[in-house]
Amino acid sequence: MPQHAAAVASSSGLEAEGATVRHEDVVEVLNQPLARELLGSAIPARLAYNGLDGFPRVVPIGFLWNGAELVLSSVSYAAKVKALVANPKVALTIDTSEPPWHILLVRGTAGVEIVDGVVPEYLTASRKGTPEDQWEAFEAEVRSLYKQMARIAVTPEWAKLIDFETTLPSAIEELARQRAERQSA
Repeated sequence: MPQHAAAVASSSGLEAEGATVRHEDVVEVLNQPLARELLGSAIPARLAYNGLDGFPRVVPIGFLWNGAELVLSSVSYAAKVKALVANPKVALTIDTSEPPWHILLVRGTAGVEIVDGVVPEYLTASRKGTPEDQWEAFEAEVRSLYKQMARIAVTPEWAKLIDFETTLPSAIEELARQRAERQSA
């Protein structure tokens, strides 16, 4: 059974008490080798946010980690852009589809900036999943399509890495702790 993770930005107890997570703890999680692997992958992030109608949304979206922010891009007038301007609190997950599952969970605040042309990070992020022999045509198409884009920069304020080998979801960690207490009593 995996042990309680020492390098998570927040334990379930701290969250429940509303304690502030230290920036250094978030950076420590994001700098772990597995987190860096997920942040550099072509796996789409899943962005969760609240729509203007109050209902939650989750959308797959490409991203680029620049060492301080997760940079996402969108059509400048997309519904998610309007929603993020109104309520910038978001959550993201980047996760694998094969066992052992590896999951990076991030919560943060999104800043939205409308830029002319193509967001540079959009092109860099797109390179992760576009075959080299298709790159020139892809880039030309993108540059001809977008007159403006929204650059969405998510500043991480909380992060947790789950690998199901050394770390588990907080609720499962708590169950394992309770079982260990029962067995030792």
